[in-house]
Amino acid sequence: MIFGGVPGLRLDRTGAALVGAILLCASGVLSPVAAWQAIDVGTIGLLLGLMLVSAQFRLGGFYSHLTYWLAARRSSPERLLFELVLVTGSLSALLTNDVVCLAIAPVLIDICRKSSLDPVPFLLALCAASNTGSCATLIGNPQNMLIGQSLQISFTHFLLDGVVPGVLGLGVVFFVLARSYRGRFSLATTCPQSMQIVEQVYDRTQTRKGILILTALTVGLMWCPLPREVLAMMAGSVVLISRRQSTYQLLALVDWPLLLLFAALFIINHALTTQGHPAKWLTSLRAHGIDVTQPVTLFLVTVLGSNLISNVPLVMLLLPAATHQQAGPILALSSTLSGNLFLVGSIANLIVVEQATRLSVKPIRGSWTLVHLRTGLPIALLTLSLSAGWLWLRAQFAN
Repeated sequence: MIFGGVPGLRLDRTGAALVGAILLCASGVLSPVAAWQAIDVGTIGLLLGLMLVSAQFRLGGFYSHLTYWLAARRSSPERLLFELVLVTGSLSALLTNDVVCLAIAPVLIDICRKSSLDPVPFLLALCAASNTGSCATLIGNPQNMLIGQSLQISFTHFLLDGVVPGVLGLGVVFFVLARSYRGRFSLATTCPQSMQIVEQVYDRTQTRKGILILTALTVGLMWCPLPREVLAMMAGSVVLISRRQSTYQLLALVDWPLLLLFAALFIINHALTTQGHPAKWLTSLRAHGIDVTQPVTLFLVTVLGSNLISNVPLVMLLLPAATHQQAGPILALSSTLSGNLFLVGSIANLIVVEQATRLSVKPIRGSWTLVHLRTGLPIALLTLSLSAGWLWLRAQFAN
C-alpha cells in the first residue's frame, strides 16, 4: 500500500490486497467461510449501485458534453478554470470522484489543445476539485461510504459537516491554481497536438434518465428509511433496465478492481481484528502519548496516514477508534482532503495523471509529482484548516 506495488512486479494495490487475503486463508488464519462473511455487503452494494448510476451518465455522453459546453462558452482561462472546479466538485459529491476524473480528463485535454491552453493547471484543478467536492457527502468517495456504513451516520446529518468545508474548499482550489498559473495558461507542454480523443456521443434521453435516477436516489438517501445500499442497488437496477444500453456495456464500466480491493481489505482487516492487532497498536500509540480516540489526534493521524498507506485501508484500521461523536466526520474530511497533499494520496489523482500520460501530456518543468505538490500542498493545508475550524465550530454549537 505504501509503494503502490511490489518492486520488480506489476502488482498494484488491488493485486497486493487480494494476494494478502488469499495468503491469510491459505495459512489457516481465516477459513474461506470466515473470509467471505468478513466482506461488508452493504458497502460493496452501495459502491456497485453508484457505479452503475455513473455508468449511465458515461454511456449517455453526459460528462464529455458538459465539459465541451463549458469550454464553448468561456471568455477567459480563469473562467474555464472556475467553472471546471465548480462543476467537477459538484459532480464528485454525488457520482464519486474517481469516475468523474476518469470521464472528464481526456475531454479536458482535448479542449485545452484545441484552445492552445496548457492542460496541466486544468488537470490539477480536476484532481483537487474532485477530491474536495467529494468530501461534502457520504457518497462522494469510497472512504466516506465506508465510514457512513460502518458508523451508521445519517446522510442528511453528514451534509451539515461536509457541505461547508466542501464549498469553501472549492474556492480555495480555484484561488490557489488561478494565482499559481496567472499569466501562464497558454500551451507550454511537450504534448503533440493531434491526438484523437474518442468522444461518447451525447444522448439526451439517456442523460435525462440518469438525472432522474440520481435525483430520486439523492432524495431517497435523505428521507427514505430504507438502507443506503438498498437504495443504491435499486437505482442501479433501474439503470440496467434499458432498451438501448446492454447490460454488458453498463457492467463493463463498473470499477471491479476497486470493489475487489474493498473485499480483500475487509478480509485482511477482519483477520487483523480477530488476532487483536489493531487493539494492540492503538494501546501502543496511547502509551506513547498518541490517543486517536481524541478528535485532534485522530485528525492529524488520519492526514499523515492517508498519504502513507492510502485512505481506505487507514480508515478501516482507525474505525475501532471512532468512538467520539465527531469521529466519523473527522475521518471522512481529513482522509479525503489530505488526498490533495501528494499525488499518491488519492486514486483520483493517479487516474488523472494516468490519462494525461496515455495522451502524452506532461509538465514542461519537473515531474507530475513535483508539479502537483506545488499547488497540492497549499490546497491541502488550507482546506484541512478550514475543515478543522468548521468541525470545531460544530462541536461548540453542539455543546
